[in-house]
Amino acid sequence: MSPLARPAFDPELGMLLTDMPLIPQITSEILTQLRQIPSTPLEAMLAGRKVDRRELTIPAADGADIPMTVLIPSDSATAAPCVYWMHGGGMIMGDRFSQLDIPLEWLDALGAVVVTVDYRLAPEHGGITPVQDCYQGLRWIVEHAEELGVDPDRIIVAGTSAGGGLAAGVTLMARDLGGPAISAQILSCPMLDHRNATTSSRQYSGGPAVWTGETNAFAWNAVLADLHDGRIPAYISPSLAEDLSGLPPTYIDAGSAEVFRDEDVDYATRIWAAGGQAELHVWAGGFHGFDSLFPRANLSAAARRMRTEWLTRTLPPAGRENTSDPRSDSVDAPWIEGLDPGRVI
Repeated sequence: MSPLARPAFDPELGMLLTDMPLIPQITSEILTQLRQIPSTPLEAMLAGRKVDRRELTIPAADGADIPMTVLIPSDSATAAPCVYWMHGGGMIMGDRFSQLDIPLEWLDALGAVVVTVDYRLAPEHGGITPVQDCYQGLRWIVEHAEELGVDPDRIIVAGTSAGGGLAAGVTLMARDLGGPAISAQILSCPMLDHRNATTSSRQYSGGPAVWTGETNAFAWNAVLADLHDGRIPAYISPSLAEDLSGLPPTYIDAGSAEVFRDEDVDYATRIWAAGGQAELHVWAGGFHGFDSLFPRANLSAAARRMRTEWLTRTLPPAGRENTSDPRSDSVDAPWIEGLDPGRVI
C-alpha cells in the first residue's frame, strides 16, 4: 500500500526541521538514551525573571513521593491565578522542567503562579499512575492555595503532548470526583487516544516524523501494559470518555502535519456537541511540538501568542466564583471509589 499523502510543512519550520534528526520509531534502547538527555536547566529559563522557587514533594495515592516545583512571581499579589503544568514526552520520558518555557509566558503575562509536576513515567509506572499523580498535585495546590497566594477559583490545568492528555484526564477526574474546580484547560497538541487509528495517525506512520504512529503505539503500549483486563479508563485515554459535558472552557491546538491532529479536532468537536465551550486551532504546516522545538519561528510565535490571548480573555477576574463545574467542590472523595462505571471503558 502506498503511503498516505501528508500536508506540507510550513516553509520556515520545514527548513528548521532539516537539521533535526528524526526517529521513525522509539525502541526500549532508544528510550534509555533519550532519557539521558537533560531538560533545559530551570535557571536558564528563569534568568531575568523575579521568581521565588520552591521545591517540594507530595505523597502519591500509594505513598510514593511526587516532586513538584512552584514558581511564584516575586511581586505576586494575593489570590493570583495558578497554572498547573504537565509536561510532554509520551508519558515515557521528560520531567517537570520539560517545555516549562510555555507556562512561564503566562507567569509573565498574567502574574500566574506556575506549578509543575514530575508524574511517574511508563513503563515503570503505567496504567492510571501518571494521571493519578497529576490529580494528587491538583488537590495539593487547592489545599495550599492560601500559602501559595493562589486564587482557588482561578486554577488552569495545562500541558503539551502527553501532558495535554494528562491535563484532559485530570479535568475529567475533577469533574467526576466533585473537584477541585478548574477554571480552564489548555491542551496543546494533546495525546488523547490510545487507539492510534485516525487518518492523521496513519499519515505519520511508515516514515520519519517528530512523533510517528509507531512511536505513539510504543508509548501507549508502555502506559497500558498493566491493564490486562482491557478496561482502559478514560482518565488516561480521554477520547474514550462518553460524556464531555460539564468541562471548563477549553483551548485545544495542533499542527495540520502531525499524528494527533484528528483526535484533537474530534475532542473539541465533542465538547461542542455536549454544549461546552472550546476554542480550536489547527496550525497549517505545523508538526508535532513545533512551537516547543522552534519557539522563535513565525508560526510558533503566533501559536504561543494565541494561547496567551485566549487565557487572558477566558480567565475569570479575581474574586469571582468559578461556576464551570456544576458538581460539589469537595476534594475529599477518593480517587476510585464512587466513580460512575459508565465513565470507565
